[in-house]
Amino acid sequence: MKTLRDVAIGMTVKVVKLHGEGATKRRIMDMGITKGVEVSIRKVAPLGDPIEVTVRGYELSLRKADAEIIEIAE
Repeated sequence: MKTLRDVAIGMTVKVVKLHGEGATKRRIMDMGITKGVEVSIRKVAPLGDPIEVTVRGYELSLRKADAEIIEIAE
């Protein structure tokens, strides 16, 4: 399983599934990251946390832990 955390800067990937449950999954879905949406990796902070992505036309920062529950396909 490849997650959003494993994607290189500049790549665009498609979300396959959101793992996790409860409030964390709901918060990610509320930010617009849902099954089938395309996500582009813009920047990664020097220590790897957070990750800046572009989704549905806006920029968003995700923690490493949140990125690891987002399964993707290239």
